[in-house]
Amino acid sequence: MNKEPQSGKKNNTIYVDVVSAEGTAFTGPARLIVAPAVMGAIGVLPGHSPLLTRLHPGEIRIEQAEGEEALLLYTSGGLMEVQPSLVTILSDTALRADAINEAAALAAKRHAEEAMLRKESSNFDYASAQKELAQALAQLKTLEDAKRRSRKGFNREELAHRSQ
Repeated sequence: MNKEPQSGKKNNTIYVDVVSAEGTAFTGPARLIVAPAVMGAIGVLPGHSPLLTRLHPGEIRIEQAEGEEALLLYTSGGLMEVQPSLVTILSDTALRADAINEAAALAAKRHAEEAMLRKESSNFDYASAQKELAQALAQLKTLEDAKRRSRKGFNREELAHRSQ
């Protein structure tokens, strides 16, 4: 079996599908995908070895074309399947950064923090409150990163540093 990379322009991109219960959040070619895997942030380039991993709530970064600003998406968690020429991300919720409701995310964060502090009811579910807090914080981080990038443009060194 020949594992040599094929020459040609197709080798420079990998096809990406990000799908949620609400619909398709992104579909198209990319040069790089960074996602919040359970073992830490994972970067995927064209030709990556096959992989199946769970995702934590967080930010998905998709670098599409040379010099183009990265697309930022929020995921509530889910699954990511990687093949050499295809990445499929399945998530309960996947939102483009510009679709995140900042007020709702802040309210969810406050609600989760208050619930974790109170623990008043006997049927209190700490794990659910933690999950709600993690999702709200991930939405707010994605939104803040998108705002910062729009102010200063895409910075490859920052991406490399933040994905470690």
